[in-house]
Amino acid sequence: MTRYVALLRGVNVGGTNIKMADLAAAFGELGFCAVKTVLASGNVVFCADAPASELKPSIESALRERFSYEARVHVLTVEELRHIVEAFPFDAEREGWHPYVIFLMGEEPRARLLELDLDPALESIADGDGVLYWMVERGHTLDSVIGKASGRARFKALTTTRNLRTLHKLLAWTPTGEATATVMEGM
Repeated sequence: MTRYVALLRGVNVGGTNIKMADLAAAFGELGFCAVKTVLASGNVVFCADAPASELKPSIESALRERFSYEARVHVLTVEELRHIVEAFPFDAEREGWHPYVIFLMGEEPRARLLELDLDPALESIADGDGVLYWMVERGHTLDSVIGKASGRARFKALTTTRNLRTLHKLLAWTPTGEATATVMEGM
């Protein structure tokens, strides 16, 4: 069994509301084991025997059918996520700043977001393996250049963003074989 993380795009924001217990049940019905949702923003940790490339389409299809929305999901092994987190190039503890990872589907968002003219006093961006690393001054996440650009319709289906603290919570989960549970600490 391989441990995976599924990062759902646009859950519990902008009108797509899913209860985490229902989300966990959907993953369980797909035959995945040790399913756990983390926070209420569409993060699921689970175990499966198939490769991520096979899991992604089946998860998206099941979510579309069950919750009636255009589901987009990033599926990574826990080890892939650990590598992404460990490669974070900025000072994640910088006072007054938010550390983010933008997960990408395809190359268009990468090229477009990296070519934007940023104010380094407000935000920084760096390229990564399948991701972009982003630091932004607290209070400017939505009105920064990257915040505005990544919120445009053309990128919404191609990206999902997570705070580095959320990713650490996903990595802290270890399978126990217990029934599905939801982690809400820190919210």
